[in-house]
Amino acid sequence: MLKETAPKTHKRKLLLLLALMIAPIAFSYILFYWGTPPSSVNYGELIKVKVLPDVTLRKTNGVTFNISQLRGKWILLVVDSGECRESCRKKLYYMRQVRLMQKNETDRIERVWLIDDDKIPEDGIKKDFKGTIFINARNNRLLKEIPAKISRHDHIYMVDPLGNLMMRFPKDIDPSKMAKDIKRLLKVSQIG
Repeated sequence: MLKETAPKTHKRKLLLLLALMIAPIAFSYILFYWGTPPSSVNYGELIKVKVLPDVTLRKTNGVTFNISQLRGKWILLVVDSGECRESCRKKLYYMRQVRLMQKNETDRIERVWLIDDDKIPEDGIKKDFKGTIFINARNNRLLKEIPAKISRHDHIYMVDPLGNLMMRFPKDIDPSKMAKDIKRLLKVSQIG
């Protein structure tokens, strides 16, 4: 009688052991095919990485400028009219404030405004957003390289220290979430 129960208990133990080994694999397949996808940790939208062409541009003061001059820095980039209405001013303000929120890392970030028309920004804007690089980009092929859902005027873009356009922030931006994204990028980045 003892001999008959021993093989059954061994068989049960073996089946239990097999079930424990297979369970995590089966569970992972179930989650992969039927589970809800995990939400992203970043606020900004990662876009297809694209190296920006190193074209010659002119600052609003007439000095020639190439994007490659900023290699080694993270770039917050905005595209808008030189008229700079309220939404433009908000973006410039948010770029300035988010950069300042990075405290000891501010020197790793540059702010660039690509002006896509022939309007000249007023002097008050230049004073308010001192440190921003104002660039005349009207009819420049660089503008064609910057993707938008509806309009380039809707976003603040992020360019990595190697010159790759890699992220854009939504139209109605939450600057605190944007600051967290940038802080995370600066922390994990080994470049710039």
